Amino acid sequence: MITGGCLCGAVRYQARSAPITTRVCWCRLCQHLAAGNATVNVVFRSEDVTIDGTLADYVATADSGNILHRGFCPVCGTPVSSRTEIRPHLVILRAGTLDDPEIAQPALTIWTSKAPSWACIATHVPQTDAQPPQAA
Repeated sequence: MITGGCLCGAVRYQARSAPITTRVCWCRLCQHLAAGNATVNVVFRSEDVTIDGTLADYVATADSGNILHRGFCPVCGTPVSSRTEIRPHLVILRAGTLDDPEIAQPALTIWTSKAPSWACIATHVPQTDAQPPQAA
């Protein structure tokens, strides 16, 4: 069982399966979300994730053109999840919310073309300059 939650504890979750993949994303939306850095996104099957507590929903259009629903704690503001309308069978949980962040070993860094020149990008992780094929 993989567990995690927001900073204040108002939102907690459980994942009953291993992640499908973990990606580091440098798209401009993620840079806003991560205060100038990339996000680290752990992808799970939606049916395997249970979220307890209320998430506020922010809807945006990603650089890929997909409509995103970003879930965050309305109490402390912690970004917890993302879902795309095109892939409702997947849910992304932010690596920083995992109780054990070691679970989030990135398999790919995406949208490197949007990263600032000073970005710290792990050279041992494969990279793509834009949106890769879907994870599952």
